[in-house]
Amino acid sequence: MVFGIGREAELSVDDNPFLHRRFLEISRLDGLWWLANVGSRLAATVTDGNGRVQAWLAPGARLPIVFGLLTVIFTAGPTTYEITVHSSQPTFLDNDSVASRNGITTVGTISFTPTQKLLILALAEPMLAREGSGRSDIPTSATAAKRLGWATTRFNRKLDNVCDKLDRAGVQGLRGGVSTYATNRRARLVEYAIASRIVTRVDLLLLAEARPGDPLNAADPPEQEA
Repeated sequence: MVFGIGREAELSVDDNPFLHRRFLEISRLDGLWWLANVGSRLAATVTDGNGRVQAWLAPGARLPIVFGLLTVIFTAGPTTYEITVHSSQPTFLDNDSVASRNGITTVGTISFTPTQKLLILALAEPMLAREGSGRSDIPTSATAAKRLGWATTRFNRKLDNVCDKLDRAGVQGLRGGVSTYATNRRARLVEYAIASRIVTRVDLLLLAEARPGDPLNAADPPEQEA
């Protein structure tokens, strides 16, 4: 049995022309269920649902479905999608998560300042605010900057810093050619941040509380940009 996910598959996600007709496939082989990327251009971020295990599923790659809940996030054109895969008999049981501390979000060895977290939230807000699985559009830098009351130049500078920090930590997809870097990095950042639980729906309160006159929206000292 093979179950397809795409524009024209067993699970028809959307009529988005940027989405492959058949992008992902779920099949059973050697006693396990597998998720395979059968597309030629798009990649997917796959996580256990709690942000503790994450993989980047590139074209031609596959991975076993071993968790009770598998979250799959992918972007086609300007739109990002999230779907969930449920397993009634998972072969992997995970432990409870560890809470983050005092305003500084840490994922592994990666830490983010409060303003960097606000930037990520401004980009991830449509994805976090929707109900359940589904689609959402990634804001442009200008739109996200306006949401925070920042100048676009400041937003882009901070976006550079966040992407550089994650890239140095080994996160894939935040660097590319001249024609793809600016377009794709926002979507990839949102995928990674949500999959890793750097930001969650609860964190949207931080956006509601942030105001142009707030100290977080004032000019940062140089060391805050690292």
